[in-house]
Amino acid sequence: MFGKTSQVQPSLSSSSSELDNDVFYDSCYDDDNCGGATEYVPPENGNHSNVSVWGTKIDNGNDAVVLRRGSSGQWQRCSISSDDAERFTHVNVWCDMQGANACSRTETFYLSPFCRSEEPVASNMDISTGHIVLSYMEDHLKNKDRLTLEWDGLCAYEAEPNSIAVGLEPANMRKNRYSDVLPYDHSRVVLNSTTNVSGSDYINASTITDHDPRNPAYIATQGPLPHTIADFWQMVWEQGSVVIVNLTCLTENGVAMCHRYWPEEGSDLYHIYEVHLVSEHIWCDDYLVRSFYLKNLQTNETRTVTQFNFLTWSDLGVPSSVKALLDFRRKVNKSYRGRSCPIVTHCSDGVGRTGTYCLLDMVLNRMSKGAKEIDIAATLEHIRDQRMLMVKTKVCVLCSQNNEREGGAVGGRVGEGIGGG
Repeated sequence: MFGKTSQVQPSLSSSSSELDNDVFYDSCYDDDNCGGATEYVPPENGNHSNVSVWGTKIDNGNDAVVLRRGSSGQWQRCSISSDDAERFTHVNVWCDMQGANACSRTETFYLSPFCRSEEPVASNMDISTGHIVLSYMEDHLKNKDRLTLEWDGLCAYEAEPNSIAVGLEPANMRKNRYSDVLPYDHSRVVLNSTTNVSGSDYINASTITDHDPRNPAYIATQGPLPHTIADFWQMVWEQGSVVIVNLTCLTENGVAMCHRYWPEEGSDLYHIYEVHLVSEHIWCDDYLVRSFYLKNLQTNETRTVTQFNFLTWSDLGVPSSVKALLDFRRKVNKSYRGRSCPIVTHCSDGVGRTGTYCLLDMVLNRMSKGAKEIDIAATLEHIRDQRMLMVKTKVCVLCSQNNEREGGAVGGRVGEGIGGG
């Protein structure tokens, strides 16, 4: 059925381009008995007597809407029942054209499938990229052991020897949530020690680059501990980040995953950083969005930071819904659009779910930019060279790749434990 004009509108394409200058279509919405209608604006020299929309049942149980020009010159709507029509497919317009050079004709406008949502969703996958994805999936379906072999190869992959000496220093060990997950020295986030609450430059966080080593796309970090919250907000401030992706709950099955690093209401002060909770909006059962004002009390500068918190992805588990994860990612990227600062991403250990999210986002971003090949293994190796243990269990993201165009999902669950941590 037709949605509100503020929602996704059906696109119309004519079998003849001659009518482009003659007619105009738009979707509109009626709040009376009939849920949807098509508004038809005729050309000045046309006497158009019939506009038909055939398709699915609308709010009052009818399947079709016909608009006819009444004697008063106004368009009148009539409802026609059609039990065998299953979904809107096209609009038929019969044009009785008048004038020396005019001719009467019937034009058919086909409606693209669309769904109700709060905003238009344009495809960001071109045809060539779609063929690559389908070819990739077809190859996996023909060779069902390929994913296992790729994962086994990744497990055997050894990143280049990288020092973790800073994270092992006694003064820093207490700042690590897990003793076996440490940042590499070469890619760790370095804090300004002169403004740090403990005079340290250490936080368990790593910069993750994609194509430009000078501009990190993400900061992968652990869930803050009670005594590292000030370090966390210092990192957010110094890195210029305005988006935080939180992939964990505070506790899972009675185990602490992340300490609350934001106020439940009002403001809290973490060393020189004042964090004020502006709003908390629950979008759905799967995720919520929080907005903060972050103020540096030394400089009196203020910044708005948005936190996206995904709630239904347990440690060493899988997202409850692939579609929900893709919707979540889309909202994150909409908020981030036009910025060049890194997205701060964390779960509990900063490598499992965090690594999976970074991998998924990186691959889909490359596809949307016209990448001609999909090499998940190489991309994951690239990520693992920057932070140890990124993506801890077998991952299958090709179903979400195939459905990124409209945010759909082949199945509700994928892989054998996506992420973890």
